[in-house]
Amino acid sequence: MPDKPFVVTDRRKFTAEGELRPESERPPEEPRETVPSAESVEAAREAATIDDPVPSEVPPAGPVGSDDVPPMPPPPTAEEKAQSAAAYATLVEHLDTMVRASDPTRGPIPPVNFANIVHSVYMNAIMQLGLAAPEGQKPRPDILGARQSIDMLAILAEKTAGNVTEEEDRLLQTILFELRLTFIEMTQALARSQQPQAPPDGPSLIR
Repeated sequence: MPDKPFVVTDRRKFTAEGELRPESERPPEEPRETVPSAESVEAAREAATIDDPVPSEVPPAGPVGSDDVPPMPPPPTAEEKAQSAAAYATLVEHLDTMVRASDPTRGPIPPVNFANIVHSVYMNAIMQLGLAAPEGQKPRPDILGARQSIDMLAILAEKTAGNVTEEEDRLLQTILFELRLTFIEMTQALARSQQPQAPPDGPSLIR
């Protein structure tokens, strides 16, 4: 029986020069997708409850404050302001023409000035204090509203200081002085009316 030849297989991965043999290079295996079992999915659902603590890297929602106010839009450009002012003036002139055409006896509408603004807020405060009312209505005091109107005039006086005439400043300061005194008198009168009245002194009729 003839002897079978020996076959020697070189299983070395590197050559004598230290290089990797081509037959030793294997393509990387693609990662296999692992499908979770039903038991692992159910366990994960039971672990994820609403009682789990909030992660430290997620800050809790704080109260709504001034930081939550959206930023103001950019101011209009000089061209945009000029265009809007011109369009407004054209529309106002058109409305005045229509009013005069419908009522020829009516004179021109007077322009708004600083005194008109002060008197408008003043009359509003007078009605809020219950000292006046529109025709056919009863006075309805609104102390909190009157306070806001008086504070509005005070802010107007502060912001326009040095930029009004002496007559305009005197008008505003006089109205503020009058409204403040009236406000004090009205609030004191309301406070007295809400206090329980003491029984009159004298002999008791109850025996």
